[in-house]
Amino acid sequence: MKQYYAIKDKHPDAILLFRVGDFYETFGEDAIKTAEIVGITLTRRANGAASYVELAGFPHHALDTYLPKLVRAGQRVAICEQLEDPKLTKKIVKRGITELVTPGVSINDNILENRENNFLASVHFDKKLAGVAFLDISTGEFLTAQGNYEYIDKLLNSFQPKEVLFQRGRGKEFSDIFGNKFYTFNLDDWVYTDESANDRLLRHFETASLKGYGVQGMSLAVIASGAILHYLDITQHSRLKHITSLSRIEEEHYVWLDRFTIRNLELFSPLHDSGKSLIQVIDKTISPMGSRLLKRWLALPLKDVEPINDRLNVVEFFLKNPQIRENLEEHLRQIGDLERLVSKVAVGRINPREMVQVKNALNAILPIKEWCADADNTTLQRFAEQLNPCDGIREKIHKEILPDPPTAINKGKVIAEGVSQELDELRDIAYSGKDYLAKIQKRESETYGIPSLKISYNNVFGYYIEVRNTHKDKVPEDWIRKQTLVSAERYITEELKEYEAKILGAEEKIQVLETQIFNEIVFALADYISAIQLNSNILARIDCLLSFAGCSTSYGYFRPEVNDSNTIDIKNGRHPVIEQQLPIGESYISNDVFLDQDDQQIIIITGPNMAGKSALLRQTALIVLLAQMGSFVPAESAKIGFVDKIFTRVGASDNISLGESTFMVEMNEAASILNNVSDRSLILFDELGRGTSTYDGISIAWSIVEHLHEHPKAKAKTLFATHYHELNEMEGAFPRVKNFNVSIKEVGNKVIFLRKLVRGGSNHSFGIHVAGMAGMPKSVIKRAEQILKKLEGGKETENLSKPLEEIGGNREGMQLSFFQLDDPVLKQIRDEIAYLDVNNLTPIEALNKLNEIKKLTGLK
Repeated sequence: MKQYYAIKDKHPDAILLFRVGDFYETFGEDAIKTAEIVGITLTRRANGAASYVELAGFPHHALDTYLPKLVRAGQRVAICEQLEDPKLTKKIVKRGITELVTPGVSINDNILENRENNFLASVHFDKKLAGVAFLDISTGEFLTAQGNYEYIDKLLNSFQPKEVLFQRGRGKEFSDIFGNKFYTFNLDDWVYTDESANDRLLRHFETASLKGYGVQGMSLAVIASGAILHYLDITQHSRLKHITSLSRIEEEHYVWLDRFTIRNLELFSPLHDSGKSLIQVIDKTISPMGSRLLKRWLALPLKDVEPINDRLNVVEFFLKNPQIRENLEEHLRQIGDLERLVSKVAVGRINPREMVQVKNALNAILPIKEWCADADNTTLQRFAEQLNPCDGIREKIHKEILPDPPTAINKGKVIAEGVSQELDELRDIAYSGKDYLAKIQKRESETYGIPSLKISYNNVFGYYIEVRNTHKDKVPEDWIRKQTLVSAERYITEELKEYEAKILGAEEKIQVLETQIFNEIVFALADYISAIQLNSNILARIDCLLSFAGCSTSYGYFRPEVNDSNTIDIKNGRHPVIEQQLPIGESYISNDVFLDQDDQQIIIITGPNMAGKSALLRQTALIVLLAQMGSFVPAESAKIGFVDKIFTRVGASDNISLGESTFMVEMNEAASILNNVSDRSLILFDELGRGTSTYDGISIAWSIVEHLHEHPKAKAKTLFATHYHELNEMEGAFPRVKNFNVSIKEVGNKVIFLRKLVRGGSNHSFGIHVAGMAGMPKSVIKRAEQILKKLEGGKETENLSKPLEEIGGNREGMQLSFFQLDDPVLKQIRDEIAYLDVNNLTPIEALNKLNEIKKLTGLK
């Protein structure tokens, strides 16, 4: 326990898995937490005479089962191994931490999501700027950037790191700026200094300066990057050969998507459980590498027209050449997760079966390289030039490792025959033993004339010769008797003892030799890490472009025209997610949208609830986004003058946990838009201002539209969906504001949603009709219609305070009143009864009056 506490003191905030024999044990608070998270039994054991300590443990071979559960529960886990063989020491076995696993630092396949990056982030604050770095230790990707807080926030939301590091004591500042949804960890102040970070990066990359990585002058980004490498030192991750470069995220090349836009457009996760995100619809990638890259492309759409069109050209080539596309897809299926496999080489965690997978992947690269080289497309030809099948190591693995080895090296039968003469001889001894023993048995039987002689083995004294009692007088003197049975005697000989030593020694030697040869192959493969990482990147890009071609074929997408103009002209656009969720047989009603900076900069869209205003807004942004990723789009045609920022303010949602009302959330998001607007921005406002009173809302909405129209530097293209029909008046006062509405058709009392965008404003929202469709009680609907008539007639409060029954209504569950029916006969009956003096009626008069009322109804 003294040894345990000494090790635990080094990492007090982590659960310590302490190896004791064949078990990992946890003690005290760690045991209580572990038992609760992974569902194992919590016990107690005596810890000295006076106290007890809690204990929970599990077998060492179950680590892959329990470790992921602990890490996913947000725990840091220190793995403490026995560093020497217990058989070779008489004292307490030497132990030490071999790995610290955290949510952001893991190479364990059971913890990692294979189609997602597992980023560790580091943030370094300054007064108004910050630096950020992202590292995925499982793939070797290392990225950095710096900018204002909004930009860093955007990147954190795009990359979704599993863990974020920052300076100790700045937790409140971090949560104020970036929120509290990230798992965070603090590092000492000295780690976040220029000198420390520079020194650590230069030591890792073994260079004299960082100029080659394009980060000179970006001191905040460099400090954040250096801090990540320091953290890997702390967590005992020292084998980092696969982190071969530091890439700068160049803000000027990518579209700005803030966290509100990423959430509101449901790019990565739906707002509701039953919904679907855009990535779920467009991800038709084959490999995990492709899937991870596609998420990056979606988070960072391109702004430069040329690389966008390069991607579109490849997608078009695939669609025109389906046979090439099929061949590439077939070979990509054989690649697997090459990126993570080669990272395992660097950290020495690759197993024999994974090594064979690396060979299979390199084999599959050969035909892919040939298909790309022969393609009539410059991008694919460039890919072919860069793809490297790594012939030397591929052939080495092919020759030296058996085609179907076990997962663990200690299971044997990993190295092929002919690689090592010594290994082949040892295998002959170990695995051809039966033949050798049969020869001895035959020889001795014939020599001494003992037909029933047999050679066997037991655990007590190893190999022995058994002779029946009838022949024991024929046994030579140099055989040593070991055991007497009822009907036989057992003997051992010098020859058998020597052979036994050879066999038992051979098995141990085989394991040592196979491990040694395998490690040499791993060491040789380490020289190819950067080449294989480049292969992985190119294969991931091909995979993403094949995925775009697959979407185009499956969903009926067309090629957009992306150019330098300031116009967005979409013909028959559709929402890529909603159209996939429609009932079978129902088709999505497409719409045209045109925006420019000369005539139609701002479109104000009115129309009923449920008519499709929100879907129209979102589909416009998603079509632009897909086009700038290099994908075909759900529209018959789309001319997209590239946008540099997409902003959305959609729907209302309280942020109660932070004490913010719906209106406050709306205003925060709107303020973020207005403070960051640019000339090429695309802005979507949906129902802005409905979190406050009508007149406040109208005033704010009007003022925002006016600000966007009159902005001195930026004519941002804007779609503004609203219920405030008063905003339709703006078309007359502002030349680039145009009114549109989503049309409906009234048939009797029913409303049919046509979902078509048409020119002109609408002055009716049909909210009461939608309430009826939702199953609102009929009395509530009736009352709402009455109140609406009063309000629309200008009689704002007259008669509204009277109960429903007084103005001819009823509530469900009460006695029905037939006077609510619009029938002249019933009204006449009502009037007859209304003027009766019931208190002074005689029985005869009452019967006569009843008879008169009966005649009014026409009944005899």
